[in-house]
Amino acid sequence: MPPKRACRLALLAAAAAYLLFLLLFELPSFSVSTASPRLAQAATRRELLRASSARSPLRPRTSAPLAVSSVRVHRRATSSSSSASAAAAISSIDASAAAAFAAAAPHLARLLSAPAPPSSAPSPSPTAAASASCPATVSAPRDQLASGAGVAVDLPCGMAVGSRLTVVARPRAARPEVAGAGDGAAPPVMVSQFMLELLGTKAVQGEEPPRILHFNPRIRGDFSARPVIELNTCYRMQWAQPQRCEGWQSRPDDDTVDGELKCDEWIRDGNNETQESRMKRWLNRLIGRPKVNRPYPFAEGKRFVLVITAGLEGYHVNVDGRHVTSFPYRTGYNLEDATQLSLKGDIDVESVLAGSLPTSPPTSATRSYLEMSKQWKASPLPTEPVELFIGILSSANHFAERMAVRKSWMISTRRSSDVVARFFVALNGRNEVNEELKKEADYFGDIVIVPFMDNYDLVILKTIAIVEYGVMVVPAKHIMKCDDDTFVRIESVLDQVNKVPRGKSIYMGNINYYHRPLRSGKWSVTYEEWPDEVYPPYANGPGYVISSDIAQYILSEFDNKTLRLFKMEDVSMGTWVEKFHTTRQPVEYLHDVRFYQPGCFDGYFTAHYQSPQHMICLWRKLQAGSAQCCNVR
Repeated sequence: MPPKRACRLALLAAAAAYLLFLLLFELPSFSVSTASPRLAQAATRRELLRASSARSPLRPRTSAPLAVSSVRVHRRATSSSSSASAAAAISSIDASAAAAFAAAAPHLARLLSAPAPPSSAPSPSPTAAASASCPATVSAPRDQLASGAGVAVDLPCGMAVGSRLTVVARPRAARPEVAGAGDGAAPPVMVSQFMLELLGTKAVQGEEPPRILHFNPRIRGDFSARPVIELNTCYRMQWAQPQRCEGWQSRPDDDTVDGELKCDEWIRDGNNETQESRMKRWLNRLIGRPKVNRPYPFAEGKRFVLVITAGLEGYHVNVDGRHVTSFPYRTGYNLEDATQLSLKGDIDVESVLAGSLPTSPPTSATRSYLEMSKQWKASPLPTEPVELFIGILSSANHFAERMAVRKSWMISTRRSSDVVARFFVALNGRNEVNEELKKEADYFGDIVIVPFMDNYDLVILKTIAIVEYGVMVVPAKHIMKCDDDTFVRIESVLDQVNKVPRGKSIYMGNINYYHRPLRSGKWSVTYEEWPDEVYPPYANGPGYVISSDIAQYILSEFDNKTLRLFKMEDVSMGTWVEKFHTTRQPVEYLHDVRFYQPGCFDGYFTAHYQSPQHMICLWRKLQAGSAQCCNVR
């Protein structure tokens, strides 16, 4: 063969090989699809979830773009058989959702347009709030004192050991309090009490801020019918075990606080000395103990000076120069988290002074909880379906809670290819909080933004976003929902799931049966919101598991705008599962109290209402082979 012809053939062969390479590996592929509009919509949703990333949702990624859920709520049509109350409830949710998405739109646009910080950034940049002045002394404004409607004093940088709160006030005369109404109602009870509280930052809309210290003197007594002082803490609206001082001195074997007794003694019988108190007086004389003649420290109409000092081990309360009670710090509550002093109740406050406060921002300020270390970053998304996907509901300003989860039970997800976990967070009304959230999401790669303004009544949309992610982005055989104050023993949950025969539809958790809606009170539900007299069986929201077929059904119903939405997300899930059970195939309800709602008990699968410090404590215990709880709050 002539050399020129051989050269031309070689060039043609090379060109053909290059063209074949382009066709197979470089050029985008095209296919003719006969998919239904619903499948096309699902594909669109899956693309949106990538949040401007050009990768496949299941392919491991090298960068971490801001992940945004595509969940939206559009106006849903009601059927002709729908009741007027059901239509009104749907309209109310639609209106709330529309307002929440509209309010979040400019915040989301700002976040998506902002450049991502370099992955080597050591920590989020400080905000204006972080550099605010920290006065050593603050006092109550005069207009609040004159109003008589309660006093609130901000503590800009919290408290520190040695900080002192001084209150001069006068308890009001007792007022009648009626226990109930009707012919058989009990007669009015005379009440005189007030509350002094150290409050933390409000975390979630619709919830009260945590009570780091609750000091509640009840001058006319309560069920004991004697004067009492109660001290306690409250986290996520859940009260802990109270410390009650009822006039008895603390037992010698009881722990002291910085050497002080938890409760000092006072005269319990007033001027009428009973046989019991006379015997006690004679016994004290025999053992050489002086007679107690201290009255209860508060009296109606009598001015008092109350001083609360922050010690090394707890708070110490002195009234009119004498020690009354000491309250030990409880796990999960830090001095610097006390950002407000509140006084309310049957009391006229004359002055409030907080002194010896920290003069610089606390080292454990909210955003400083973030430890920007590579070891806490999320692992790349797996290329194959997983056994369990865990969606964690969180709020934008819960930096400490998310960091505690990353440093505790979420470690198990980074060690396993069968489990993936992500936080689902709505936006906050403050730009600086959202900016810090974006920095956190860009760095750790474990946050999915649900693009509406955080609203307690719309938590259900976060749950739908979790279902969507577990179906469309990380296909999972089972999907678990929990909160950012829930500690999860992942191995134990997986063991329970694996006991169920393959192919069965399951709904696993601490399931409530025959619960009725509350029609009055703080958690009331109107007949327009829920016309039925009984809820369907539903698992408590802080931790439950559903199988993938139920999740796919929920997403399909949501796409078709036929999914019943209700402000209580755990009840909503029970409603959806019940409908799947009656219209598709039987569901195996797996009830287990170890998915614990009120807090923690030894042997738990999930422990709820756990503070960041509790999370770390539980993880350390679990690593040591113990599924025991940590200290009560």
